[in-house]
Amino acid sequence: MTVVVVTEPEFAKAAAVFRKAEGFECIPVPAEEAALAQRIRETGARHAIIGVVKYSGPLYDAIPAGGVIARFGVGHDGVDKAAARARGILCCNTPGVLDASVAECAVGLMLAVARNLAACALDAPGAAWAPRVGVELAGKTLTVIGCGSIGGRVARVARHGLGMRVVGFGRSRPADLEPYAEFSSDFAAAAGQADFVSVHIPDTAANRDFISRERLGLMKKGAILINTARGGVVDEDAVFDAITAGTIAGAGLDVFKQEPYRPQPSGKDLRTLPQVLMTPHIGSSTREACERMALAALRNIGHAIAGRSGEMNLIG
Repeated sequence: MTVVVVTEPEFAKAAAVFRKAEGFECIPVPAEEAALAQRIRETGARHAIIGVVKYSGPLYDAIPAGGVIARFGVGHDGVDKAAARARGILCCNTPGVLDASVAECAVGLMLAVARNLAACALDAPGAAWAPRVGVELAGKTLTVIGCGSIGGRVARVARHGLGMRVVGFGRSRPADLEPYAEFSSDFAAAAGQADFVSVHIPDTAANRDFISRERLGLMKKGAILINTARGGVVDEDAVFDAITAGTIAGAGLDVFKQEPYRPQPSGKDLRTLPQVLMTPHIGSSTREACERMALAALRNIGHAIAGRSGEMNLIG
């Protein structure tokens, strides 16, 4: 029986899968790095399944060479790939299995912000009965920033399900152009015509604060920004200023630079803006996606044990 430690938040999301995993003893452990490393040593585990917490030291000393750090999800900016490589640790993630969930979340945020659903939901149970006027999505233009698998799903739902006109933006043309009325590598051309801008790019050094003060200024006045990608790709202070200045109308944000959310050092608190709908990084948090992520993470570990690292979803 192979012992695998699983950080507690991730274990809870797919407990039935982890408990029934054939050939594995999956043990829930704290996500905090020092406690996680201690439990790895206590259990003798060679493999760990982790979430979004950033790990910088003790984890890589605790996992033995040949072991696996498996990311429960896709984004892996919290994993120090160089430190893992230096110690002979394999790192992997679970691409593809959460695309549908994140895409649905992005579309849901568009609908919610467009129709003021959060504010109306807070008003209705109390004395305030204040119907708010929103906007329809049908006939509006959506620009998708990053036309990979998730962005493509959002584009298809928007075009075929909601009757929106979809513009794609990216550094290279997507393989499937069908959902897009047009594609551009010029941000101003792509986003300047959009009523909604949905972000689907990874948090890499090249993409840090990609949605910047300058790019927000290039967006159509009254546009709504949606981010279900990573917090690092959006300048939160610039979004605060753009909304308060009326440059854009609002935002639906599921990811943040710091999670749980804390305002940037400037003190510009997005929670104080009624035009901003914030959710706690729930894009991939569906039963179906969590089960698929658990199975994919365990499958990666199984490949490593069998000496088939070429079949893993390796990162870094």
